[in-house]
Amino acid sequence: MSSSAKADAALALHRFGMGPRPGSIEKIVSDPRGALLAELDNPPPYPAAAATLPSSAKAFRTVADANARRQAKATLATRAEAEAKKQQMAAAGTAMTEGPATAMSETASKAAAEAVPDPGRPIYLEEAKLRTEAALAADIGFTERLVWFWSNHFCISADKIRSMSGAYEREAIRPHVLGSFADLLLAAENHPAMLFYLDNLGSMGANSIAGINRSRGLNENLARETLELHTLGVRAGYTQDDVIAFANVLTGWTLVPPGDNPEHGGEFSFNPRLHEPGAQKILGKSYEQEGVEQGRAVLRDLAAHPATATHLATRLATHFIADTPPPALVERMAKTFLDSSGDLKEVAKTMVSAPESWSEPPGKLKRPGEWVVSIVRAAGITQVDAKRYTGGQALLGEPLWRPPSPKGFPDDEGSWIDGMGRRLDIANNFAERIAGRADPEDIVENVLCGCVSAELRQAIGRAESRQQALALLFMSTEFQRR
Repeated sequence: MSSSAKADAALALHRFGMGPRPGSIEKIVSDPRGALLAELDNPPPYPAAAATLPSSAKAFRTVADANARRQAKATLATRAEAEAKKQQMAAAGTAMTEGPATAMSETASKAAAEAVPDPGRPIYLEEAKLRTEAALAADIGFTERLVWFWSNHFCISADKIRSMSGAYEREAIRPHVLGSFADLLLAAENHPAMLFYLDNLGSMGANSIAGINRSRGLNENLARETLELHTLGVRAGYTQDDVIAFANVLTGWTLVPPGDNPEHGGEFSFNPRLHEPGAQKILGKSYEQEGVEQGRAVLRDLAAHPATATHLATRLATHFIADTPPPALVERMAKTFLDSSGDLKEVAKTMVSAPESWSEPPGKLKRPGEWVVSIVRAAGITQVDAKRYTGGQALLGEPLWRPPSPKGFPDDEGSWIDGMGRRLDIANNFAERIAGRADPEDIVENVLCGCVSAELRQAIGRAESRQQALALLFMSTEFQRR
């Protein structure tokens, strides 16, 4: 195989996939673009083990039930301790003060927590393990990268709703990344995890039944982020009045409280008592629909808007190709979006087929999650310790499913370049653990197929130890950029 053919195959794996792993460059070297397009037409299935994971609603109920049991145990323990202390005080002829009662309450809470462990963390770790191992096992990983991209675009935070974080990605994102954007948009916005994350559960219209009776307010978070981040983008011509009207449209979008329904708690529910009645005008169009259909109608129109096409094309090209993507590429992708009625597979195919996607030099700095997966793949490892992996992600500043804001994790180099020191720590640690079974020369020749610079070859050859050579390899431009 020619050096240019190998370089194209390596670029395809780094830029669009999860990075080379043993045998992957040879497998696609004859037609890298064709291999990427073929994966879009025949995406690999998610691991069968996903069927054993709980749905988001079940996970939510499991955690809610555990919290209720823990609170009950703490209450009973506090009462028992208070009664015992009261009897001791009575026997001693002294009055009981507030301090001991508070201390006993804290002791009881700790004992209750130990008696009823939090099931949310094991659920989170199982989801993280499956997701990571799917990325490690993928031949190319283009579909997985698209899942990661759209999951970050429609992000939620495990800091706020940990029990649902992994299932949200499986249920709302993964099934739609190669389908209709309108379907993806609706699946994300009406998912209970998104409604919980953006505080829409109790949002009620001023003239709704609940609003009149309770005098509670409207929450604009979901409406604002849907317009600003998920669809049109900033400075796309919508006004504060549009945000308020859209927020009224989304009133009533909530979930079934787990305490009220042990079978369906945590599932999406439309509550008409919360919904603002009447038509709402958004972006100059009046929506006369009633109930939940009003919100669905708005989302369908937003999904088809030209501003949405440009916003999404820009974000996709920025993520995969360059921090400042070629305008011609963005324009071509946006046109495909509009011409295909938001077919995300066709948009991805346009990106892969465009000459600009291959002529851009590999200058895009990988985000921490991409980099970690690429070095683990290069080492031929397909299984991970979820605790170690998620801990490393947090150390690198990209904790899994924990973005700093609804904007998601940033995609520009400036946001990540200061973390290179932490990457070096991770590279050294990983190199130390695998030095006994991973040969840096073998990775260069048989995984990267020699697609490295002469300077890197020289540095590896002069390294004082295999561990040092591996660390140098993993910190090289070949692994850091795509």
